[in-house]
Amino acid sequence: MDVKATAKTVRYTPRKVRLVLDLIRGKSVDEALAILQFTPNHAAAAVYKVVKSAAANATNNNQLDADALYVKACYADEGIVLKRYMPRAKGSASQILKRTSHITVVVSDEK
Repeated sequence: MDVKATAKTVRYTPRKVRLVLDLIRGKSVDEALAILQFTPNHAAAAVYKVVKSAAANATNNNQLDADALYVKACYADEGIVLKRYMPRAKGSASQILKRTSHITVVVSDEK
């Protein structure tokens, strides 16, 4: 059975979050949490929370065995983009895009 968890509008760019998600795709939940704990990337903390939430949803809501769970799918979609402006020379301004991500993790107990 597939169980998923989502974190919306996380303040990391989807491009950087996808680098972290590629590390844990297909791994067991215990192994994925261990990898995320020691990954030197700020987005790893947000992904860690989502994986832990998906595992908790599977065990508490669907009575699945926690030891048999693995990360079936994980992806980061683009969230809202905050638009800011930075003053530049001669009275002009340039736009700064502060991107956000929607992180989704799907865990399953069947291979």
